[in-house]
Amino acid sequence: MSIALEHLRLMARNNAYANDRLLEACCKLDQAEFAAERSGFFPSIRDTLNHICEVDRYYLDALKEEGRGRSVYDAPPLDTAAELRAVQQGLDRSLISFCDDLREADLERAVGQDRGEKGRHTETIGATLLHLFQHQVHHRGQVHAMLAGTSVSPPQLDEFFLKFERHPAAERYL
Repeated sequence: MSIALEHLRLMARNNAYANDRLLEACCKLDQAEFAAERSGFFPSIRDTLNHICEVDRYYLDALKEEGRGRSVYDAPPLDTAAELRAVQQGLDRSLISFCDDLREADLERAVGQDRGEKGRHTETIGATLLHLFQHQVHHRGQVHAMLAGTSVSPPQLDEFFLKFERHPAAERYL
């Protein structure tokens, strides 16, 4: 297996681990804290986590060439951390499965992406996955910072790749 494929497969697993740890912490918030207005790119923890789910649905649709395009954004936002956790877990399992099924040649294959008024554009699977993982890290970091202003401490999210001090929950993703 190539280093690129191994990296993407590990990133999909790290993504699932970090999302689940973060959402597990968010499930400890009461609904008022979860939905409260906070400083961030999106105005609340709930809205930021909904954005992560929406974008995951969008890119998984493009990667799998399912053809729903921007209509994936028509789904109503989820209200609770428990609902978001369940949906995110499903999306993360789907992303892991997608990455596990990839072959080296797939990384350079172009897939169409519906950009609304900007038209339909193509990007490679490899670049799309890298973008998706970066998007996740970016917004998880915002939720992590928002959690610091709540009654729930933000969880450690970077104890995945190195065996030294690897979080026990990471093992189930490897």
